[in-house]
Amino acid sequence: MPKTPLEPRPQSPVAPPVAPPAGPGRARTVLRNIAIASCVPYLALKAAWIAGSHLGIPDGSPLLDHRTTMIVANGATILMDGSVVVIALLLTQARGRRLPAWLMALPMWIATGLLLPIMTGFPVQLLAGLLGGGTPATANAGRRPFLDEWVFGVVYTGFIVQGLALGTLFVLYARDRWGHLWQGALRDLQDGPTTPVLRLGAVVATVIALVPGTMHLLWAAGSTAALNPTRIEERTSGFYALQAVDVLFVAATVAGVLLLAFRRGGGLPLWVPLALAWGGSGALACWGGWMSVASLTGAQETADQPTTGMVLLYAVQMLVGALVVTQGAYFFAERAAAAKPSGPRP
Repeated sequence: MPKTPLEPRPQSPVAPPVAPPAGPGRARTVLRNIAIASCVPYLALKAAWIAGSHLGIPDGSPLLDHRTTMIVANGATILMDGSVVVIALLLTQARGRRLPAWLMALPMWIATGLLLPIMTGFPVQLLAGLLGGGTPATANAGRRPFLDEWVFGVVYTGFIVQGLALGTLFVLYARDRWGHLWQGALRDLQDGPTTPVLRLGAVVATVIALVPGTMHLLWAAGSTAALNPTRIEERTSGFYALQAVDVLFVAATVAGVLLLAFRRGGGLPLWVPLALAWGGSGALACWGGWMSVASLTGAQETADQPTTGMVLLYAVQMLVGALVVTQGAYFFAERAAAAKPSGPRP
């Protein structure tokens, strides 16, 4: 008797979303207030600079050379940090749950990508400095001062607090709104209509990610390939440690996207590869974008201008991040479609 063709396996059941809480609750209110308060020092400092103050800017700093450029740049960064206040409010209000998914997820992905490298990199730099990895004396010889040291401490500490508070708020928000889409384990995932495309995209993203992964690994090992003269002179143990952190971001991105695409990992919770892909791709894309924008400002000194290799590296990082976040959007769209109750349409 001939065997009948095997029927395709149904998608693993996805539980319906849990009803959101009536109000933000005490913990979320405290986190929201912390996130907003942590923006104040940065916003105040930027506003003071726009108003003409030189607080934290030493005499002779290149920041004082072009007043108009400084005002425009500081105005843009005020809007960026001010968006943290808006996001914190939306994450704790009912109207935030009524917004389209992409309108909440995309800004948070960008915020993650900009804040996560600072949250990991600044402590690494401090640790390297404590271990004797300061700036070489030859690096500062004849160079103009940029900012007072205390400015970096105040600003980066504020960013770290923002990242912790805002990240926690988003995890709570995502659990309430989309928790049913990332529950379970990797082995529970079944193939769907977009699985072949997602697997192809994962392989392409992995291959492209070898470029930034290799470059950051080379720089961490001491290579000067594609670095501009200023970066070469200012390399310290902190620089090498930061390059190693960038390698970890690449590895996290690749691990997350491959695990989701090929479902290897057995009982590994689904949220683990999602978190790896989210954080890693955000760090690659958004920090690459930030460095690309910074390179367009045009450094006054030739030694400070990014090399062609550095500019290409930033572009490749943005490409990798865009590929991964697009795959994530399709993954969640398919999961959301599977979660909808089926039945005849009226």
